[in-house]
Amino acid sequence: MKYTNEIRVYYADTDSYGVVWHGAYLRWLEAARVEYTDRVLGIDLKKLMENGILLPLVELNIKYKQSAKLDDRLILETEIEEMRPSAIVFKQTLKNKDTGVVNIVGTVTCVAVDTEKNKMFRRLPEIFTKAFDKVLSAV
Repeated sequence: MKYTNEIRVYYADTDSYGVVWHGAYLRWLEAARVEYTDRVLGIDLKKLMENGILLPLVELNIKYKQSAKLDDRLILETEIEEMRPSAIVFKQTLKNKDTGVVNIVGTVTCVAVDTEKNKMFRRLPEIFTKAFDKVLSAV
């Protein structure tokens, strides 16, 4: 299941040439993964943290295809590409809303960490597998 959000490119997102600064993409990707986890999976990351579980990013791969520019209207699609025993791999695609041109394609791998032991869970906690199963059954 995909989660889609719209982004407008503001001056603060660009360099002096009006081209989106590469770090702005990272902020947008992170925000979309948080929204996906909350709205699609039904998992509140703050409550998860209060219960001793973190979901840090451990791998990030971005292919920059076409620069976005000042005042562009963009669509960011986020979905789970793969659910591994100990990790979740998100696929994220950012494209221009008006032209459909793809700006970036990214994959992000996150793992669950036990804050008490400061170690990665060997298997994702049940809250993730149940939420993922629920999403799959709705498709």
